[in-house]
Amino acid sequence: MTRTSQITPASFFEAVRAATPSRVGLGRRGDSLPTSALLELREAHAVARDAIHLPLDVDRLCRQIREVPELARLGDPLVVRSMAADRSQYLRRPDLGRRLDPSCRTEVQAPVDTGSGSGRGSEGSGSDGRPSLAIVIADGLSTAAVAAHAVPVARALVAELGEQFRLAPLVVASQARVAIGDEIGVGLGVGEVIVLIGERPGLSVSDSLGGYLTHGPRPGRRDSERNCVSNIRPDGLSYRLAAATLARLARGAMELGCSGVSLKDDGGQIDGPDRGEIGPAGADRQGRSEG
Repeated sequence: MTRTSQITPASFFEAVRAATPSRVGLGRRGDSLPTSALLELREAHAVARDAIHLPLDVDRLCRQIREVPELARLGDPLVVRSMAADRSQYLRRPDLGRRLDPSCRTEVQAPVDTGSGSGRGSEGSGSDGRPSLAIVIADGLSTAAVAAHAVPVARALVAELGEQFRLAPLVVASQARVAIGDEIGVGLGVGEVIVLIGERPGLSVSDSLGGYLTHGPRPGRRDSERNCVSNIRPDGLSYRLAAATLARLARGAMELGCSGVSLKDDGGQIDGPDRGEIGPAGADRQGRSEG
């Protein structure tokens, strides 16, 4: 008897399920799923809905930021919101989630204490001493992801960016989509924005965080002009690897003067469109957006 013939469907799916949280090999009872699998499906659906509708605890998030020395040194977090009045409108009107509420514009135009930034006259710093890069933490479609992963990812990101960039204070945005970073970037006068945002929940994972880099942020930027690093969580892309990838992309964008489909990451070297090289499929994905 060969090894192949010894593999039964049950043992095959047991091995697959041990390697992934995806819902595979659920079995059958007549023409339907087993009762246990159906109940688990309904539970997963409820968890995904809760992840979308649960409001972001902004005060708690800001306290966590202040408790991390590397983040506290950047200054007190700036708190803003989009033009979506509530979660219901946020879900029905994605366009409002992309726009900064007019009452919050003064928050991101206030003078920034550049003495607390991480850059000190490096090539990534603004020539007038202003910050060159801003990190925005946005609730997106999963506040659970933001609550669990945003602060440790931001901490790792600040460490990876080193002294090459002068960083603005962290910005916390509620009812926000990715593009809200464009208006925030304009207000702060930075050359690059990284938005850490809760990704759309699935039936297997409801706490996945995404990171989006935009070079030269301004209203009207297309999704193809951003780079996405997705599935950031302990069981997906680790905090350290996600931060390293985003920092590498930020340095590459500064060098090339662009981000998005024109910026490729091969895991170690940034290649522009004129170099004829495209990095392998991996954490970096261009053009994807959570809104």
